[in-house]
Amino acid sequence: MTKLVLAIDDDKLVHHIIEEALSHFCKLIHAKNGDEGLRLAEKYHPDIILLDVEMPGMSGFEVCEKLKKSRRTADIPVMFLSSKSELAERMRGYNAGASDYVAKPFESDELIARIKVLDAYRQQSRKLTLDVRRAQITAEIAMTDSGDMGRIMRYVGQSYNAHDLTTLSDYFFEFFVPLQLEVAVAFWYHDTQVFLSGNGAMQPIEQELLSKHRDGSRFVDFGRRTIINYPKVSLLIKNMPVDDNAMYGRYKDLLPHILEATNAKIKDMEVSEEALSKVDQIGRVFEELSDQLAGIGGHHSSKVSEFGDLVQQINGLKDKQLTAEQVEALDKLYQHFSFVDDELSIIKFKLSDITEARHQLIESLNKIAKPWGEEEVAAQTDIELF
Repeated sequence: MTKLVLAIDDDKLVHHIIEEALSHFCKLIHAKNGDEGLRLAEKYHPDIILLDVEMPGMSGFEVCEKLKKSRRTADIPVMFLSSKSELAERMRGYNAGASDYVAKPFESDELIARIKVLDAYRQQSRKLTLDVRRAQITAEIAMTDSGDMGRIMRYVGQSYNAHDLTTLSDYFFEFFVPLQLEVAVAFWYHDTQVFLSGNGAMQPIEQELLSKHRDGSRFVDFGRRTIINYPKVSLLIKNMPVDDNAMYGRYKDLLPHILEATNAKIKDMEVSEEALSKVDQIGRVFEELSDQLAGIGGHHSSKVSEFGDLVQQINGLKDKQLTAEQVEALDKLYQHFSFVDDELSIIKFKLSDITEARHQLIESLNKIAKPWGEEEVAAQTDIELF
């Protein structure tokens, strides 16, 4: 299905460039200022809105804020097009409600790719909206029976039983449902970064902000958004109650506890994964040693046969006298067999040691990975704590 894209910009040249880039990919509507853009957005409800930042009259930020306040246009992803690419400008755009921010000049392929990402994000969001609403209703009922520390304790238990990022993130997002907080998270796992959102779809600008602030302060507040950073996890809260001092303080005291637990769990997962990798490495060495032992055994058998032939020759001599060459050959064979016997003994000893160590290591890792066996931990909404 062809996507409908609304371009709002006061520059005719930009409209021409957008037309050239997207005419074969989607249906375009053009608006020359913010007022016209708002009217067309309400009328046609486009799939994506491309919005200039600096325009006469209303700025792009003001237009975006109005779009997000309208129930009819609030869910339409907005992509800012601007000649300014500083982080402060991007944060301002995100605060206004934008889903992405592209610096001018841009390539056609880049613009198309980003539009596809935003469209996928919108489809995912729509699909998950109903599930999120149902979860919120259930969580609101349970919230009256569970205190903050109770939920933290439950999450710690759940995370202890999580052995991959998918399971951990499920428990993580479940924690925030009763709090009615919209969140996104970045897991800094080994040398990779994994971005996830509570509603299943992560906006490109959210990924960018989390990445850029990863090494920043523990708390980064901007508008109604807050980023909380730990070495292995960064949390983005999209609707921090900054106008409610009591609630704001409560969350700033509460959330570091769950992030500390998550940070520790990810470290444990990394250690476990590295340990399992070492086990695999040991297994490969074991196989190599086994192959080496087989090769030496074959060579040893050949020499035994050769030694047997020589003994038969000696037995066939009438006077049983050996030549100097035969004596030297026998001596060399004796040295060889002695060497091979020593080597085989050492290799067998090492293989036995490695086999035992590998067995013990696997048992230990299994105990760490599955400390509670297959027992399931109750969900946040399944218990009453306080």
